[in-house]
Amino acid sequence: PKFKRHLNDDEVTGSVKSERRNLLEEDSDEEEDFFLRGPSGPRFGPRNDKIRHVQNQMDEVIDVMQENITKVIERGERLDDLQDKSESLSDNATAFSNRAKQLRRQMWWRGCKMKVIIVLVAVILLLVIIVPIVLKYHT
Repeated sequence: PKFKRHLNDDEVTGSVKSERRNLLEEDSDEEEDFFLRGPSGPRFGPRNDKIRHVQNQMDEVIDVMQENITKVIERGERLDDLQDKSESLSDNATAFSNRAKQLRRQMWWRGCKMKVIIVLVAVILLLVIIVPIVLKYHT
């Protein structure tokens, strides 16, 4: 067809049916119309109307399906984004959990050190108080 001489196949197959019809209507002759659209003319009048009606319905269905495919692709992209965010959140939760465990251990050791220091201070105080008393009574 004439319009294919100026366009590549990707541009033609990716276009919407109404765009294809516009391309066909521009600068086409009777012979190309016959091969691209089928027979037309007064002898095929009522039948041609039915064909046009069915063609219009098919164009509507194609448009709806293209919209549905676009929506499905967009949904897939949103699901991919959601999955990426979910994985990121999971990684952050794991890192937070590990850091919390590490901090808990540090605080436990700090508490143990404080208890040991308090016990040592108490023992030293008791020794400072008891040793002179024992030595005084022992002599």
